Amino acid sequence: MEVKGSVAVITGGASGLGEATVRNFVEGGGQASILDVQEEKGQRLAAELGDDVIFCMTDVTDEQSVQNAIDKTMAAFGGIHIAVNCAGVGDAAKVLGKEGPMPMELFNKVVQINLVGTMMVTRLAAEKMVANPPNDDGEKGVVINTASAAAFDGQIGQPAYSASKAAVVGMTLPIAREFAEYGLRIVTIAPGLFETPLLAALPEKVRVSLGKMVPFPNRLGKPSEFAMLARQIVENPMLNGETIRLDGALRMAAK
Repeated sequence: MEVKGSVAVITGGASGLGEATVRNFVEGGGQASILDVQEEKGQRLAAELGDDVIFCMTDVTDEQSVQNAIDKTMAAFGGIHIAVNCAGVGDAAKVLGKEGPMPMELFNKVVQINLVGTMMVTRLAAEKMVANPPNDDGEKGVVINTASAAAFDGQIGQPAYSASKAAVVGMTLPIAREFAEYGLRIVTIAPGLFETPLLAALPEKVRVSLGKMVPFPNRLGKPSEFAMLARQIVENPMLNGETIRLDGALRMAAK
């Protein structure tokens, strides 16, 4: 499937990995719908990129909110061919912290946004994709989900985050097998340490130190590099049912 002429819904599209993906797809001749809770950033990005982008205020954990965004996208662009799930949170807490056991509210919040939100958008976007006319390969749409290197080697304090991202990895193959019947593909990207808003709040010294943990290239990843891979997934029809680590060979230590 080509990005050019396709319509993508991108969660978390107002900043970080999602914003870079929006920019990449629009530069490639596609149209994009930004699904995010960051209204000011989302509206500003849509205004900057012009008529090929719309913003939809969206809580990915709320079914009606996501459905409204899907419907708005369909009304604006006439179809949906690509869904990229970048919305996520990384709230950290130990199971047994200084103030007692981990609050279940925190665990539930992380799982709801990172896992349930991903499924919410996947299912509602895919419902629209199956109505698309197939291309020469019989393909009708592509879903790209975002996991994390923490799905495989999470650090102390990341049980909620690692669990949510490992679940995204775990559902990739069964969904790919199911979606094959409809001409849809699904691939998950598992980024390592990237220059995202999650890391932007850290002191520069800490960010540099984190970048030095990456074997090669010896730095933090750039959101544009995530977007490059997302574009390749869309345009390479043999990428399906797989999780791709995008981490410069990083393997996280325990802490």
